[in-house]
Formats: sequence, structure tokens, C-alpha cells
Amino acid sequence: MRRLTRSLKIAQTFIRYRLDTFLEELPLPWYLRFLVLILPWRLFIKVEAPRAERLRLALESLGPVFIKFGQMLSTRRDLLPDDIANELKQLQDNVPPFDGQQAQRIIEKSLGAPVSELFSEFDTQPLASASVAQVHLAKLPDGAEAVVKVIRPGIAKTIRKDVALLFTLAHIIHALWREGRRLRPVEVVAEYEQTLLDELDLRKEAANGSQLRRNFEGSDVLYVPEVYWDLTRQNVIVMERIRGIPVANVDELVAQGTDMKKLAERGVEIFFTQVFRDSFFHADMHPGNIFVSRDNPKEPQYIAVDFGIIGSLTAEDQSYLARNFLAFFTRDYRQVAQLHIDSGWVPADTNVTAFETAIRSVCEPFFNKPLKDISFGQVLLGLFQTARRFNMEVQPQLVLLQKTLLNIEGLGRQLYPELDLWQTGKPFLENWMKERIGPKAAYATVKQQAPDWLDKMPQVPQLVFEALQSVKSQPLNELRNREAQKLKEATLRQRRVKSRVIAALLIIAGLWVGHETTRELIESISLMGWAFIGIGSYFAMRA
Repeated sequence: MRRLTRSLKIAQTFIRYRLDTFLEELPLPWYLRFLVLILPWRLFIKVEAPRAERLRLALESLGPVFIKFGQMLSTRRDLLPDDIANELKQLQDNVPPFDGQQAQRIIEKSLGAPVSELFSEFDTQPLASASVAQVHLAKLPDGAEAVVKVIRPGIAKTIRKDVALLFTLAHIIHALWREGRRLRPVEVVAEYEQTLLDELDLRKEAANGSQLRRNFEGSDVLYVPEVYWDLTRQNVIVMERIRGIPVANVDELVAQGTDMKKLAERGVEIFFTQVFRDSFFHADMHPGNIFVSRDNPKEPQYIAVDFGIIGSLTAEDQSYLARNFLAFFTRDYRQVAQLHIDSGWVPADTNVTAFETAIRSVCEPFFNKPLKDISFGQVLLGLFQTARRFNMEVQPQLVLLQKTLLNIEGLGRQLYPELDLWQTGKPFLENWMKERIGPKAAYATVKQQAPDWLDKMPQVPQLVFEALQSVKSQPLNELRNREAQKLKEATLRQRRVKSRVIAALLIIAGLWVGHETTRELIESISLMGWAFIGIGSYFAMRA
């Protein structure tokens, strides 16, 4: 019954915001197109807003799960038209909080003790509320300030129902719209489902936060709050409370004398450090999750929260990505094309020259702008969109990277409009490449693998002995193989001789059964004679 009610709600929203206009763009069969044109509500409800705005409003009216889906779609610029992607970015996850007393009961059940024992203070009034969880302020028994994040009750059931409906819609799009298959709707929904399921387990977020904190331990550019593991469970996480200025509050940052140029450049430094040094990057760095410490405005330090979405790259992806950036800014489009092929991002049989030409046509217009105005994120997006025409399957980690880069870039230029992302990032990339392929890299590899080599060292003499024994016995084995081959060939020759003798005898016997003259032979060879001749001929051919 609930699923039916939810389906009717979606149908009502579909009609109210005239989402049927999206169907008009599909290459439907004539009879389906005719059915779309005669839908009854088209006579009464006029289309007044642009398609992207109507889609955003529809998702907002359908609630948290659909809002988060729209937010995720807004990052998939490799799949969506720009107008829709830009509009979906405006989706706000403003969800009414659930009852604080209910949150308290969830905490007590999960942690197995009353809130009064767990905390010296606990505020039942939520500090913030989102689609999957909400946050409460608290104090630990030692007086340390903390925040408690609690998963919404019943949200798992809601997610399963709404995701099931999204899968249904995705399969319909895939079945009816040939061009829609390029958008891979079923895969997109599956990816979204996995993201939501990960968010439902706060232990994963806690583990991500702990790893990021270790990576930036003692750093003066990024601070990551501490996770209190003793008070963390699947649906509850307790972390150190941080105090800072939301990074979007530019006026407040300027008012306290923040060095805005350094703040913007440090944001870029954090991005490249996470991606290339650690291969572990915060992939949800929108302004709501980033704060700036008040402690030292002249040496500003970022504070990051919410570690539900983390990205990582393989060593090969890191290398190819860095070389792609460097090749792009030297306009070596041949190298860019070859790197895409070498990395396996596009098929090995791709025409390099055609691919190079396509990349040049997309990337060259960027250089009509000053370097400081060139967008790294847009470059990456352009490369991905071009590569898709050459059957590139965009990998999830690259999509997360693109999204993070666009966020960092937009944030950096909001803080300091003159930010030159290339001048800030180029030295980092060049140094990283030197460390990867220079003496330092060789030393690091030896240092990393030395314990494994030492562990295997006692086995080396035995392995050397076995190898020498194999080499020593090789001539004897070869001799045995040659003798065996000779014996085989001799046996085959004997069989051929026997076969030929038998064939000859059978033919002679066949002729003998007939008459002496040729004409008589042809005319009057008996059936038995022809049989002997046929069998003899067979053996002759086999020989």
C-alpha cells in the first residue's frame, strides 16, 4: 500500500512539473509519441519554467532520497547537459529534523548506556539536519566538546523503496531511449545506491576521517577532527567539535584579516596533496563541509568535516593524470591522446591521430584565455567528454576526482578571483613526477621492498641450486627428446611401409580376381575384385 502511495506521489509530481516534456526529446516510436501528445493534463497545465528548473523542483518535492540523487547527478557533467547539471547544483538538502528525544533513545540503544553516563551534557535540539542523519552537540565526561551524528530512524526502508523506484525509471529510460543508454541510467542508480548504503554505516565515515587525520597529522594547512571510536557504532558517530568560519562566509573571513590569496592557494595544495601524495581524497568538499580556523588569519588553516565520500587513485592513474595535465598545458595533444590509450582509458585500437585531432579541437579554445582563467575542472571534463566519443568508459574514481577539482577550483576563485590554479599546481606536479621517476623513487621502492627481499633471502640458495640443476639436465632432456622423436618417426616409417605393402597386395589380388586383358578387366572385374582394389587404394592414400 505504501509503495502504491509513493508511486502515486511520483506520478502527481511528474504531472505537476510537466516532466512529460522530457519525453518529447526521445526518439520514440510514432504511436508512443502520439500518446505523449494526447496526455490529458497537457491541456490544463502549461509549461512556464525551463526544463532544468522544473526537474529540480520535482526532485525537491519528492524528498531527501531524490534530492541527494539530484545532487549526485549534478556532479556527472560527463553524462548531463550543462543546463540540467547547473540547475541540480542548487538542490539544498534542507530536511526537517526528527525528534531529539528519539535521537537520544537511538544513541542509548546503540552505545548501551544512558546519555547521562555517556556525556556530561547533551543537547536534544539538533544543530543540523540532513537527509540521512542529524547532528547534536554534547560534552564528554572530561569536558571536551563533541558532536554526535545519528542516522535517521527508518531511513533505510525509505531508501530501499525510493531506490527501487529509481531503478524502475532507469530501466524504462534504458529500454525506450536509445540515446539514453549512453547515460547508463541503471549504472548511475546502482552507484547512487552504493553511496547511500555507505552513508548508512557511520563506521565507514569514522574510518575515512581517521585515515585523513593521520595523513595530515601536524599539518598547518588542514585540520581533521578526532573520532571517538569508543562512542562510535553503525548508526552513531561521536567526533571532536570544531569551531571555525564557514568557508563560504567570505565577508567574515575578510573582516578577521584572513590572507585570502594564501587561503585559496592552500586549498589547491590540499587537493594535490590528497590526490598525488596520499591517493586518498575527500570527495565531498563543498562549502558546507569546509571551515577556516580562527586561530591564525595570516596563516589560514582549513578544517574538513563529513567524510562519507572518499576517492582514491591507483599509482597508474596518478601518473597518467599528472602527465595528462602537464602535456595539456604544453599543448602536446599527441601525448594526451597516447596517455589515454596507454592507461587503458580508451581502447588500444583507437586511431591516435583522430583522437589527437578531437582533443585539440576541444582543448585549444582554452588557451584563448589567460592561464589564470583556465579551469582545470573544465579541462578534465572536456577530455572526458571527448574520450567518450572514442568509447572511453569513465571510471568512478575519475568522476569523483573531477567533481572534487571543480569544487576546489570554484571555492578557490570565490575566495581569491585572481587565483592561477596552473601556477599553483604545476610545481607540485613537476616535483611529484621527479620523485616518481628519479633516484628518490628508486630508493623508496628498494626501501619498501627490502623487508620482503630479506624474508625470501634464505630461500635463494635452494632456488639457485634448482635452477642450475635444471640447466645441467637440459642437454640430457633434449637428447632424450630427440631420441624419442627419432623412435616415433621410425615407427611411422615402418607403418607406412607395411601399409604400402598391404595396399599393393590388395590391388594385385583385386586384379587377379578379374581377367588378364585391360578391356576384359574393366568389363568383368567381379564385385570382390573391386572391393580389394578400393581397400588397397585407401591404404595407399593413408600411407
